[in-house]
Amino acid sequence: MRIKEIIVVEGKADTVAIKRAVQADTIETNGSAVNNETIERIRLAQEKRGVIIFTDPDYPGERIRHIVSQRVPGCKHAFLSKEEALAKRDKGVGIEHASDESIRRALQEVKQEMEDYEGEVSMADLLEAGLLGGSKAQQRRDALGKLLKIGRTNGKQLHKRLQMFQIPKQAFEAALMQVLQEEQK
Repeated sequence: MRIKEIIVVEGKADTVAIKRAVQADTIETNGSAVNNETIERIRLAQEKRGVIIFTDPDYPGERIRHIVSQRVPGCKHAFLSKEEALAKRDKGVGIEHASDESIRRALQEVKQEMEDYEGEVSMADLLEAGLLGGSKAQQRRDALGKLLKIGRTNGKQLHKRLQMFQIPKQAFEAALMQVLQEEQK
């Protein structure tokens, strides 16, 4: 599988894992203190080929994703769940611990989501779904965030992430249905 976009990762071990799973070029941020030189390289990559941000499913990874997204608009996003990124022997979490299959699936989902994008989920949709306010709203948002691989959010962040990651309304509705069914058990 060849990836046209340049993939932004945290470090060398992530680059090794990505290149083991797919044919792709990467830019390493070398940790969460993303410097201006790295941002400029990512900005150039976005202009020339497009960028996929693929960081670890932990706080530093989310911080890097946020910094790059804010400074380089229009990036795509690939995600792994914590379970897929757990180290076998220690308690580490990272892209470098993921299987080749998990990495390929996450990158394939980015491509599929871009093809499927049909419009955005509104705040009214979130309110109607019981994701804003109410005793079960946070629990539902947490479950939805896990299913859609966009992380834990408050109501406003959920709306922003659904837009930022261009989650199709159909995918949102399918995930919500699954959350509500699990809630009934």
